[in-house]
Amino acid sequence: MAGWCTIQYLSPGKIIKLQDRLLRNFIRNQIPYNPFYYKLFKKNKINFSGIKTTEDLKKLPFTAKEDIAPTEKQPEKSLDFVLQPNKQLISRYASLNKKIKIIFNKNQLYHEYKPCHIHFTTGRTANATPVFYTAYDMQRLEESGRRMINVLDVSANDIVINAFPYAPHLAFWQTFYAAKGTNLLCLHTGGGKILGTDKIIKSIEGMKANCLAGMPGYLYHLIRTAKERKSNFRNLNLVVFGGERVAPGLRDKVKSDLASAGSENPRVLSTYAFTEGKAAWVECNEESGYHLYPDFEFIEVVDKNGERVNEGEKGEIVYTSLDWRGSVFLRYKTGDITKGLYYEKCHHCGRTLPRIDAAIERSSEYREFALTKIKGSFVNLNAFFSIMAHKGIEEWQVEIRKKNNDPYEIDELVVYVAPKKKANFEKLKNELKNKIIAETEVTPAIVKAELKALLQKLGMETELKEKRIVDNRKKI
Repeated sequence: MAGWCTIQYLSPGKIIKLQDRLLRNFIRNQIPYNPFYYKLFKKNKINFSGIKTTEDLKKLPFTAKEDIAPTEKQPEKSLDFVLQPNKQLISRYASLNKKIKIIFNKNQLYHEYKPCHIHFTTGRTANATPVFYTAYDMQRLEESGRRMINVLDVSANDIVINAFPYAPHLAFWQTFYAAKGTNLLCLHTGGGKILGTDKIIKSIEGMKANCLAGMPGYLYHLIRTAKERKSNFRNLNLVVFGGERVAPGLRDKVKSDLASAGSENPRVLSTYAFTEGKAAWVECNEESGYHLYPDFEFIEVVDKNGERVNEGEKGEIVYTSLDWRGSVFLRYKTGDITKGLYYEKCHHCGRTLPRIDAAIERSSEYREFALTKIKGSFVNLNAFFSIMAHKGIEEWQVEIRKKNNDPYEIDELVVYVAPKKKANFEKLKNELKNKIIAETEVTPAIVKAELKALLQKLGMETELKEKRIVDNRKKI
């Protein structure tokens, strides 16, 4: 297989040929070991050998979250997506090389297929879904980390602080393996909940760290705290967001606070990932788009009817595994909406890798809340992330509740705001109220909150992800 140095500069035509070959081999030699897709192919009378190109994927129905997520009746549903070869399946479907391995090298098969690591999805109200990695996959997770470091243009002498929460989730472990795979000096802090914000700030100063990675909301809190304490972040020139969407305007706020803490010309870049994809993708430059690994996955963008859109057109991101073991997925609908998928050369770095537009509506993170009824009107709560990017706001939280906590009463929309010190709250309140009404057609109650108290409500240092939008309506 071509190496990364070659792949990242292949022409679009050669990338498609590479993906066609990888998909053909993957479907023929691996998918028969997958209980879910084995049944799906048989049910739809599709031959494994009938999928020869990425165009042929259109023959397959989509896979959705409800197919994967455990339920009370089917708590082990996600295991059906794990490759599970046995002697009978190998003798029938495996390549000659694989048949030789089962006879002469059982240890290699053990390495390739036995799950040894688990990540969980991070939905706030849905059951967490496990995604399994084998030793084979862990090598690819490390390789994807090396690729991220390459795209980010981090040097071998840079020092990294990993401020992602320590948990069985992709963000922390992708950063861990990125540092391991490139032999970078890295302090894995576990985030505010483990090491704590004070010690992380002191570590950045004392270690003269160059790169800081973590959740957007938490890093904003950490850097803002460092600015207030007049900490010395002179060496910190790269901040990498991951784990959740980056609110509009947040980069500029973080850059401003970094500059106040002594950083010169800082870069603030973002990653994109979802647990089922098993690896993260990164920008090379602000808003450059997320650079994909075309030998690891195939990405489609589809419209509301499930039809592929043209290059650069808006649609839902659909994922297909090309070279993974453990949990694998074909035509998985992420629920995330992008402004486009691009194949043209990146004008920032010159790479010819496919890129997902950086403007993504992360509906998968707020799947339960993304579109909800308030006072009888459907409201897209994702709109709050752009509304609350106001320069006069320090922190915010949206609460949906019933009046007087009575389940039969009307809905209330309450927006808690911690304004910046010099902000005129009455003016800010009126501006926000008008924007929210215009965007949602719902009149909010806007409540001034003390920053410290609001940080506690958000769970900034106690939760895996801050509780930005909370629905406290009791079900009848």
